[in-house]
Parts: sequence; structure tokens; C-alpha cells
Amino acid sequence: MTLKLTRQVDRLHVRVYADRQAMGEAAGREAAEAIKERLREAGTARIIFAAAPSQNEFLQTLAADAEIDWSRITVFHMDEYIGLSTDAPQLFSRFLREGLFDRVRPGTVHLLDASVDAETEMRRYAGLLAEAPIDIVCLGIGENGHIAFNDPPVADFSDPFAVKAVELDEACRKQQVNDGCFAKLADVPTHAMTLTIPTLMAGGRLFCMVPGPTKRDAVRHTLEGPIGTACPATILRTHPACTLYVDEDSYGLGWSGRYGV
Repeated sequence: MTLKLTRQVDRLHVRVYADRQAMGEAAGREAAEAIKERLREAGTARIIFAAAPSQNEFLQTLAADAEIDWSRITVFHMDEYIGLSTDAPQLFSRFLREGLFDRVRPGTVHLLDASVDAETEMRRYAGLLAEAPIDIVCLGIGENGHIAFNDPPVADFSDPFAVKAVELDEACRKQQVNDGCFAKLADVPTHAMTLTIPTLMAGGRLFCMVPGPTKRDAVRHTLEGPIGTACPATILRTHPACTLYVDEDSYGLGWSGRYGV
């Protein structure tokens, strides 16, 4: 495990690894330990997951940990497209089922359903989220600094809703093409349901995995810019227990020297 650098920005812990594999494995192991600790202390755990290629190595590491008792865990995911068919390969619910849930069989799986009326579905999901506190949130950061689908034009640090419908920023939609999820921009849905920023920030412990060169600007803005909705991920610097995991490609060690280790 090649840990290259650690630092703290406001309250945010930052860990830089040599490559995305090392980053994902380290984050997965630390999240696994947090899950097991929560199960020992409380008997159950409630966890929100992101669905994106940036999470692959992390999810693989979690799935490989045989000591996690998934039967006592309730899982959620943080966003879903509006308007995709129920069998579309790009559905985030499908990504998480295939990448983690079908492998580990959580006790309870709550998925956003893109096939029903969005307003009704968001109310249903908000009710499920409100049943008990969220213990752990596993997330990433988008190329435009979004967390979940809270893009800069729609991000609200004091959002009154737990789940809301949003129009996706063009930069966000282009990322879906860059990630290989869609062949062209016209194929990417224009709207989605997303958990809001207060919902994500209410998690007891946050693990944020952000690899790759296309995320370098977003990481730099997250760590260097003013805390505000122009880069929604800057809010992570205010959370009392959030760790940002990056690799050299996303962090850019060329500008890290001014901060120290």
C-alpha cells in the first residue's frame, strides 16, 4: 500500500496514494473496519453508496471482506436518472447491485426506482432515510465538484429536502460520457433524483474516493477554494469525520509541496 501523503484541510482528512488501486483498497479496508465497528457497537448499520466507476476498487475491496455481516446492514444509493428504461445498463441501482449488493446480500436494500412517478418515489425514499440516522456515506466527487447529483447550479447546503429532482449540469452529463457510461452526450438523461447535501452530510462517517486525472481540478477546488456551492464538494471540509482518498493522478503532487505531509 503506497501512501504518498497525508494532510488536513479544515476538518477534512486527505490521503494520497500512488494509484487508484492502492487508493481503493486502502479506502475499502478502512470503511470495512468502520462498518464492523458500528456493527459491534450498535448491532446494525445504515450505509449510503455512490454508483460510479471511481468507486470500483473500493467496492471490490468491501465485497471481499468476509468478516462483514451484511445481513445486519441496510443500504441506500444516492442518486438515479429519471427517464431511463428499467433494463438500462446505466442505471445506478443496477451498477450497485452488480458491483456489491448481489455479491454480499445486505439485509435490507433500498433502491431508487426510476420507473415510477419521481415525486412519489422521492417522498418514499425520504421516508426510508428518515427512519434512523445514516451511519456511513461512501461517495465520490464529480468533475464539476458535485457530490451525488448536486451540481453547482442546484446545490444547496441548507436544502430543505432529503431527496430532490434536479436538472443535470452539462459538465456532469459530459462526465458520464467520459466515464464510458454513455456513447454520446445526447444519450445522457437530463434529469435525475438525488439525495441532497444535508442528507449526505448527516452521515456519521464519510468516505470519499476520487481517483483519476479528470478529477484533478475538482480535487484542487475542493481543497483550495472557498467553501460554497460553486464547488459543492467543498462542504466536505466542514464534516467532523470525513476522509478524502485520492491518487496521484487526481491530487497532482506537483502542487502538493506547499502544504507539507
